[in-house]
Amino acid sequence: MSETAERRNGGRILVDALAINHVDTVYCVPGESYLPVLDALHDTPGIRTITTRHEGAASNMADAYGKLTGRPGICFVTRGPGATHASNGVHTASEDSTPMILFIGQVDRQMMGRGAFQEVDYRQMFGGIAKWVTEIDSIERIPEIVAKAFSIAMSGRKGPVVIALPEDVLFGVAEAQDAPAVRLAHAAPDRQALEELRTRVAAASRPLVIVGGTGWDAQAVAALKRFVVRNKLPVAASFRRQDLFDNRDPHYVGMLGLGVAPKLAERVKKADLLIVIGSRLAETTSSGYTLIESPTPRQTLIHVHPDPQELGRVFQAHLPIVSDLSAFALALDSLESAPSPGWQAWTENARADFVAFSTPPAASNELDGVDLAQVVAHLDEVLPDDAVLSNGAGNYTVWLHRFYRYKSAATELAPTNGAMGYGLPAAIAAKIHNPERSVVCLAGDGCFMMYAQELATAVQYGAAAIVIVVNNGMLGTIRMHQEREYPGRISGTALRNPDFVALGHAFGAFACRVEKTADFPAAFAAAQASGLPALIELRTDPCQITPTLRFNA
Repeated sequence: MSETAERRNGGRILVDALAINHVDTVYCVPGESYLPVLDALHDTPGIRTITTRHEGAASNMADAYGKLTGRPGICFVTRGPGATHASNGVHTASEDSTPMILFIGQVDRQMMGRGAFQEVDYRQMFGGIAKWVTEIDSIERIPEIVAKAFSIAMSGRKGPVVIALPEDVLFGVAEAQDAPAVRLAHAAPDRQALEELRTRVAAASRPLVIVGGTGWDAQAVAALKRFVVRNKLPVAASFRRQDLFDNRDPHYVGMLGLGVAPKLAERVKKADLLIVIGSRLAETTSSGYTLIESPTPRQTLIHVHPDPQELGRVFQAHLPIVSDLSAFALALDSLESAPSPGWQAWTENARADFVAFSTPPAASNELDGVDLAQVVAHLDEVLPDDAVLSNGAGNYTVWLHRFYRYKSAATELAPTNGAMGYGLPAAIAAKIHNPERSVVCLAGDGCFMMYAQELATAVQYGAAAIVIVVNNGMLGTIRMHQEREYPGRISGTALRNPDFVALGHAFGAFACRVEKTADFPAAFAAAQASGLPALIELRTDPCQITPTLRFNA
C-alpha cells in the first residue's frame, strides 16, 4: 500500500485501494482477464480470496457479506460469461439494497468495438440493475474510481456498483496517488420532523411500526426497541427483515410478505398511523400495494428512508423523513414517551394473533414424510440467538418465515427478489466470515440444485454450515400456482433428483437422510457434531404445498 505515488501495475493499485478501504474478503472465479489482481492478492495477506465454483455463487456470497457487515461485498469475475453469471447476485443486491462491488475483467481498450472475445458493453448490461456502472479508462484513475464505488454502494439506499477493468489497464504500469479510505456523510432527522412525529403518535389510536431496509447496526436496533417498548407500540417486519426486531418480544407482531398472516394484513389496513422505518414498502411487503395504497395511503404514513429519491416515489407520505436509519433510531430513543398510550390492547391483541399464527400445530399423522413445521420448531428451540439462517426461494420458505422466531440482527439471509439457489452460497459466506456462529441453510430440492456444487467450496474452506434440503420431488411454488390455474395438469414441475446423501459424501461433507419427523433432532445433532459442512435431506409430503394447503398427488 502506498501513501505517495509510485509506479505499480493496475492490479496492484486496485488491490491497494481495496485494502485502504478495509476489505478483508473477496469472492471470485478466476479469469485471465484480471490476472494482475490475482497476483496482487497473493501478496496481500489481509485479504482472503475465496474461489467459488460458479460466478453466480460468488456474487451471492458477496451479497451475503454485505448483509452481514454493512460493508460492500467484493466480487471478481471474468468478462462475458463470468459477468452474465454474476448478474444474479447484482440483481439480488439491487432489490435487497445490499452494498456490493462487482469487478469484471474486460478486453483491451484497443480491442473494444471490434467484437473482441467475450466483449460486452457493461454499462448497457447492468445499467438497469446497478446503482452505478463504469469502466476504468486509465490506470491513474483507479484509486478515484474505487473510492467513488465505495461511496455510492454505501450511501443513501445501499446497492451494487459494477466496474469493468480493461486488461491493459490492469497490466499497465503507471504512477497513481492512493485515495484515503472513504468517509460517508449521514443524514439525520430535524427537530421539527421529530416533533411532528411525536404529535402524530400521541394522536393515534391504532399505530403500527413497520421496520425494514438495510443500514441498521446493533446500537440502532437496540435504540428502536427502547422506543417501541416505552410507547408500547406494535412492530411488524417488512418482507424477509424479521431479524431487525426480536420476535420473542411482546411488541413484535409478524412479517409482511409472502404468507402474511391474514389478521396482520387486516391490522395494517385498520391502522390509523404507520411509522415505516427503512422499508420501501415494495410489492411483496404491501401485498401488491393493497394493504397500503399508492399514491395516497388511507392510513397516516410517516415514511423514513435514507434515500430522498425513495420518498414520494410510490407513496405520498404525510410526513417524509430523510435520515440514516441509525441516526433516526437514536433520535427516536431521545423522544419523550406518550404519557398513557391508548393502544395497549391493540398491541396485545396483535401479539396474541402473531403467537397463534407462528406456533406450529401438533405433528400431523396425515403427512407422508417429515413434518416441516416440527423441523423449524426444533431449530427455533435449539439454535443459539445469533445463529444465521439462510434460504433461497420456494414454498419451503413459508414454514421457515412463519415458525422460526428470529432473535437478533444480522441472522436472516434471504433474498427479497426471490432468487433460487441463494441460500447455500450465503450460508458458506456467513460461516467463513464468522466460523464461531451456527449457520443453517434451508433449501428446496430445486433451489439447492442451482448451486449444489458449492458444497465443494464449503469443504475447501472448512465452512461447516448445515444445509437442510427439503425434497418433495417438485418445483413446489410453480406447482402450487399450476394447481390453482390448471388443476391436475402437471407440466414441467416434476423433478428427478440425485441421491442427495451420496452427493454430499462425494463432496466430503457429512450427509444423512431423514424420512420421519422424530428422527430429525438426532440427525441435526449429528450434523453439528461432525464439524464438517453437512447436508440433511428431508423427505417431505409432495401433497403438502404450504402449511395450510394440500392437494391430491
